[in-house]
Amino acid sequence: MKSESDNERGLQQVKTSTSDVWSELSGASDPRRFASAWLERQASYLGTDALQGVVVHGTPDTGPFAPLAVWPEGTIGSSALVSAIESAIQKSATVTIGGRRKTDDSDRKLKTDAIACPLIVDGQVFGAVAFEVGHKTAEELDDIAASMKWGTGWLELLVRRRKSSLADRLVAVIELSATALQHDRFQGAATAVATELASELLCERVSISFLKGKHAKVAAISHSAAFGKKANIVRAIEAAMDEAIDQQATIRFPRSDDEGPLQVTRSHEKLVTEHGSGAICTVPLAQGERLLGAITLERPADQPFDSAAVEQCEHVAALLGPLLEVKRRDDRLLIGKAADSARENTRKLFGPRHVLMKVLTSAAVLLLLFFAFATGEFRVTADARLEGEVQRAIATPIAGYVSDANVRAGDLVKKGDIMFALDDRELRLERVKWGSQKAQYSREYAEATALYDRAKASVLAAQIEQAEANISLVDEQLERLKGLAPFDGVVVSGDLSQSLGAPLERGDVLFEVAPLNAYRLILKVEERDIAAVQIGQTGQLVLTGMPTEKIPIVISKVTPVATAEEGLNYFRVDARLGDDASLELLRPGMEGVGKITVDERKLIWIWTYKIRYWFRMLFWSWLP
Repeated sequence: MKSESDNERGLQQVKTSTSDVWSELSGASDPRRFASAWLERQASYLGTDALQGVVVHGTPDTGPFAPLAVWPEGTIGSSALVSAIESAIQKSATVTIGGRRKTDDSDRKLKTDAIACPLIVDGQVFGAVAFEVGHKTAEELDDIAASMKWGTGWLELLVRRRKSSLADRLVAVIELSATALQHDRFQGAATAVATELASELLCERVSISFLKGKHAKVAAISHSAAFGKKANIVRAIEAAMDEAIDQQATIRFPRSDDEGPLQVTRSHEKLVTEHGSGAICTVPLAQGERLLGAITLERPADQPFDSAAVEQCEHVAALLGPLLEVKRRDDRLLIGKAADSARENTRKLFGPRHVLMKVLTSAAVLLLLFFAFATGEFRVTADARLEGEVQRAIATPIAGYVSDANVRAGDLVKKGDIMFALDDRELRLERVKWGSQKAQYSREYAEATALYDRAKASVLAAQIEQAEANISLVDEQLERLKGLAPFDGVVVSGDLSQSLGAPLERGDVLFEVAPLNAYRLILKVEERDIAAVQIGQTGQLVLTGMPTEKIPIVISKVTPVATAEEGLNYFRVDARLGDDASLELLRPGMEGVGKITVDERKLIWIWTYKIRYWFRMLFWSWLP
């Protein structure tokens, strides 16, 4: 039986153990250390029955879930322990699975039990805790499960701390982003972000830089609207930023004992010793795989950067880096944007990857070289209109009225076809009148001859001749009342079908007729190209109505008079159709495009001469 002193010592040990639990669990800020401390304390409660323990954590409900801490450290979980954890997470309930464990001193396997409890916070499964213990009775397993459920309260506290901390960090990052977006110019946005970041993280100075070439150049410093580019402190900060950018990693100085792989921190040490900085944290700014610059944060020596502060700085840098980069790129001069674009494309062209860009660029260069040395026909292009070589106008012979209209524009006519006719009633009455006059004069002439009245007979003979002349004139006019086609051809213009009975004056043009076997081509050549066109040059014509037929042409005349149309000067160039041109489907008035062959020239000259001529005239007009 124990003495009273032994009981007092046991009570004191329990108090000390409880105090240690509070100190370690309450003071641990790192989740892994917190989980490790919890496992050790939970294992101490279970005593010698505890064989192995683990805490898994991951994305709520969906996972993946990974071990946050194991006990003892460095051990690998048994199959029973893994199965229990998976089942507990899946069922969201406490699970017990039996298993066997090989002992160290023999081949005999020890019968064990694995107990897993889900870690549920606000209805979401964040992970699970599990212990493997020696084989127990059902009542003992229930006690162990109850103890573990009681202990998960500490882990729930850890989850809630992380959620609260994450929410606070998210709010801080959003506020910093809003600060950057409030400013239109990059310099104001960067300075405001650096100043607010210094206040948020209790820093003496925050500097933001972006890469210029291969080195970081400070773009903004907190609480400083302007700073000297040649100042020693700025150069020291830029050297520290280059150090973090070159290693592509966050650098914290002074380093803690439990920090990861060794880093080069000479520039950070120099910044601390020569310029009085206490603690420094430099985080590279990146956009995808491309480094943009860095953020350097400086604190007093008594407030070093812990893991939570470094993590928050990295979150801020991950979001603000691309945001400030967009503002910086948009705030540059046009020539700066063009230069950066050229450098970026050159880097892609001569650097790794971007195979498609390299292939397309190589193809474009080869194509350009081909056009620079290859030659082709230089041809002048002009709008063209087909006309008959002869166009005969059919005019009104006398004043009268339209009685018949047999053709209209587009109709084919044969020589002698009646195209139109005028009303002949007045002329026929005129002829009847002069016929009656002639008969009357003839009777009087016979009477005067019988009476041997020579004077009267002479007068009557003259009147008879006059009547005959008028009758001949009327007959000729009657014959001309019908408009006859002068030759085989096509009616180019004219339509009297809607003008029957309308009065006409002598000389009015009613129709135009062109032959079908003789054409001429009118080309409208721009003033820029007229110097290259000469009589005798050949070419080809493609008409809108016959796009598949190329008709040979020969230049016959160049008119040295320009005509202004649609803001451009054109010269009229006449051409005739080639001897082997098919005339069956051609009609006067057809339009198309003609190309006049000049000579052989470089392809690149042919395709660029118009824009080069335009620029030459533009520059000439600007020169004083």
